[in-house]
Amino acid sequence: MNEHHRAGGGFRNPWPTAEGLHKNTGDMLRWMLERFSNPGAPNPKPHEVPRAQPAIARPVASPDELRTTYVGHATFLLQLNGLNLLTDPVWSERASPVQWAGPRRFSPPGIDWKELPPIHAVLLSHDHYDHLDADTAHRLATRFPDALWVTPLGYTRLLQGFGVRFVHELDWWQDVTLRGESGEVRVIATPAQHWTRRIGTRPNERLWCSFVLQTDNASIYFGGDSGFCPAFEEIGARYAPFDHVLLPIGAYEPRWFMKPAHMNPEEAVEAYRALGGTGKFIGMHWGTFRLTDEPPLEPPVRVAEAWRAAGLSDEDLCVLSIGETLITSCTSDLRRVS
Repeated sequence: MNEHHRAGGGFRNPWPTAEGLHKNTGDMLRWMLERFSNPGAPNPKPHEVPRAQPAIARPVASPDELRTTYVGHATFLLQLNGLNLLTDPVWSERASPVQWAGPRRFSPPGIDWKELPPIHAVLLSHDHYDHLDADTAHRLATRFPDALWVTPLGYTRLLQGFGVRFVHELDWWQDVTLRGESGEVRVIATPAQHWTRRIGTRPNERLWCSFVLQTDNASIYFGGDSGFCPAFEEIGARYAPFDHVLLPIGAYEPRWFMKPAHMNPEEAVEAYRALGGTGKFIGMHWGTFRLTDEPPLEPPVRVAEAWRAAGLSDEDLCVLSIGETLITSCTSDLRRVS
């Protein structure tokens, strides 16, 4: 059943956990007044944000390894089965429809633009400006014109306007197979609890999603953007175990406003467990843009506390520094080899 398809067109969240997701003008004014009266911690200086030197395979990773490099926010470089994939790419200075206003980076991208290896495909979870940046999309389309963009439903015309040539749209639970030098990567669009809108469109005209990536010897979950919802348990039941689980841990305060659309660190740990509780937990959606009211460097601290409280293995908690690469050797039974 397509319960997430809205009668008359567009999309919806089919779970009770999404109640209150869409805010009205009064909610926005309340939040603005709260921020004015309590501005919170200042943005960190660039040197205060943890950074590391990327370990990028060139041109591609070897067949028996998976490399995950954190560029920042929700942007990762995933290297597996002879393919280089980007998620939700943003290299611009601001996460905004314009570059003279809006949330500004307090940490540069973890991979310099000139250092990108050949990009074969881009995975796009939804259309918000901190996940889909027009200038970055145009630059990618110019530099890597043959790259395939894998998206939820409703993105072809938008991306073609940025110069993208190849788009493959997926509904939830649909998949596409990418073929690389070392084999295939199956990409499955999976549910998430979120919403979409860009300037000039109505809410939820386009779909949103998370992604599962599968090869013969590795499996990745990329959470995109989501509130905590029943979808995680269903995704885990269908596709676990995972080697790398990439989940958002930032943009969660104030809870009365953000809870339906953004998990906090404690909910992200709960989502990891619902997804099967296997593989490396990799936190994202933090350390790059100031979008909400929590201290910008708080998410890794809180997720570590929640992780320990849940009694999970320390070796599986892996909140990467900006630019850091996690290299995992893979075996045919989808388990990690240290």
